[in-house]
Amino acid sequence: MSTVPLIPRDVLFGNPEKIAPSLSPDGTRIAYLAPHEGVLSVWVRTLGAQDDRVVASDPKRPIRSAFWSPDGSRVLYPQDTGGDENFHLFAADPGGGTEPVDLTPYDGTRVEVQSIDYTRPDTILIGMNRRDPRVFDVHRLDPITGSESLDTQNPGTIAAFADDAEMVVRAGMIQHADASAEIVVRDAASAPWRTLVRFDAADGTPDVVGFTPDGTGLLAITSADANAARLVRYDVASGARSDVTGDPQYDVTNVQFSPRTKGPIAASIVRDRVEWTVLDPAYEADFAALGAQVPGDVGLSSIDRNDRTWLVSSLVDAGSVSYWTYDRATRQAAKLFDARPALGDYTLAAMTPVTYAARDGLTIHAYLTTPPGVPARALPAVLLIHGGPWARDVWGYQPSVQWLANRGYAVLQPNFRGSIGYGKAHLNAGDREWAGAMHTDLLDAKDWLIAQGIADPARVAIMGGSYGGYATLAALAFSPDAFACGVDIVGPSNLNTLLASIPPYWETLRATFTQRMGDSEDFLTAQSPLFRAGAIRAPLLIGQGANDPRVKIAESDQIVAAMRANGQPVTYVVFDDEGHGFARPQNNKRFNAAVEAFLHDHLGGRAEPPGDGESVEAYLR
Repeated sequence: MSTVPLIPRDVLFGNPEKIAPSLSPDGTRIAYLAPHEGVLSVWVRTLGAQDDRVVASDPKRPIRSAFWSPDGSRVLYPQDTGGDENFHLFAADPGGGTEPVDLTPYDGTRVEVQSIDYTRPDTILIGMNRRDPRVFDVHRLDPITGSESLDTQNPGTIAAFADDAEMVVRAGMIQHADASAEIVVRDAASAPWRTLVRFDAADGTPDVVGFTPDGTGLLAITSADANAARLVRYDVASGARSDVTGDPQYDVTNVQFSPRTKGPIAASIVRDRVEWTVLDPAYEADFAALGAQVPGDVGLSSIDRNDRTWLVSSLVDAGSVSYWTYDRATRQAAKLFDARPALGDYTLAAMTPVTYAARDGLTIHAYLTTPPGVPARALPAVLLIHGGPWARDVWGYQPSVQWLANRGYAVLQPNFRGSIGYGKAHLNAGDREWAGAMHTDLLDAKDWLIAQGIADPARVAIMGGSYGGYATLAALAFSPDAFACGVDIVGPSNLNTLLASIPPYWETLRATFTQRMGDSEDFLTAQSPLFRAGAIRAPLLIGQGANDPRVKIAESDQIVAAMRANGQPVTYVVFDDEGHGFARPQNNKRFNAAVEAFLHDHLGGRAEPPGDGESVEAYLR
């Protein structure tokens, strides 16, 4: 058993000290999130000064992102109610002198930011599903006065828009019922839409990332004519394609643009770790300087209007995320702050990329973290399964991983088939395999841990949220003897009822669900843990948000009811003020205290006794 000190849950899951800074358009100030009266709120600071002040706070729910209006006179932030994901856009005075204003006070409406251009001070583009809850229209919004007007009405089929350097919406992505897709374009705001290019269902959904500065080229990320998704340029007039950058195995994931030139600077590819490919030679020296001065994997958070000052993040595996400023004129980086400086007082665990072979020979990439200070032999272990499932785990600090490793568990995070990032063959191998090969990939992960001598065969748990919660339920229902226990967080139990209740604004992408999950009631029933609930024997802990708009509370209610009808014990925790996952630190700490005790009871790891306010007794159902 590890002898390193326990890291308190409050250090891991309580509020960070400061996080998620955003650089003002003139490069002189930052907006960031920090606690105010116990809740994450929006703060502003002048760079080089100590004039920090809180400018926006919501006593009921943490604010989770903030950014600047294009003229720098307002700080903008999205906020929902109780986890319902109907985000409104608020504007705060960076001086803190007035109360924030709800710029989009429309009930039952979700707002998404389409575009902010620091060179156009009086307007931003937002998407709203106010007219039709299934689709987003693009509106022009003045973030100072709050006046808004319809810019582009959705014809009813477009799932994503892109605007050009003049902030004219000129491209859209459509997914058809057979999961094929097309990109449509128009030559002006008043021109009709026309097809630019079509994609087979096997190529997945293209990501329209933006236009070239002169508007003649459209940049997109697609795996058409390749295995892994590449950054490509389509000529808007002819549809001719040219490749910009890519990798044979790993997908391009992000493209960074200059706010000054409007051109692409660099593209990132997540292999075992994040790597940047510089697209504009003028930035080669900048990325070299960042790589030499900033530790870990570098992320570009924001850039000022003149493209002189950058704000970057640093992600390491065994320490806090940190944030840095970078001056392009001097090519010098300076650290702003650590998100969780208290982590520096504790011993954290290294995260190692590994691979294992699934039973059909497919290579599965994963991340392994083992407890510091003890040999990685015959340990209790946790398979930690990511959500999505069309997502992936990445290298770097993750509080749940460090928490479990600190308590004595080996942690394996498999990017099973159906995960993104590893090319379309890996993604498509998960089609219609939720309870099939995606499930056996996780059994093979457990077997790999045992074969390596890392895990004690009798002490392996499975745990995850969203799809990871489904994977936990499926593992216990379809392979009842495989795991010692399971923890499901907001996981669906019946794929038929899941698909019948998805948020209306996912309708334009419904074909993704039916293609990758299945489209017949009988098939989805056969893939649903609810109908195998009677087979579950391992202890199970379930956490659910009552307001979850993605995985409705009925998904957890029904499997809990089925198990209890069969006399099977299950611990069920519900938070009435949460949605899809737990945003409030108080609830995270409560639930994780319960998880810690649960794993201690069934796997034998270490446990920190529950502190004040960490009991889940009042939330049990």
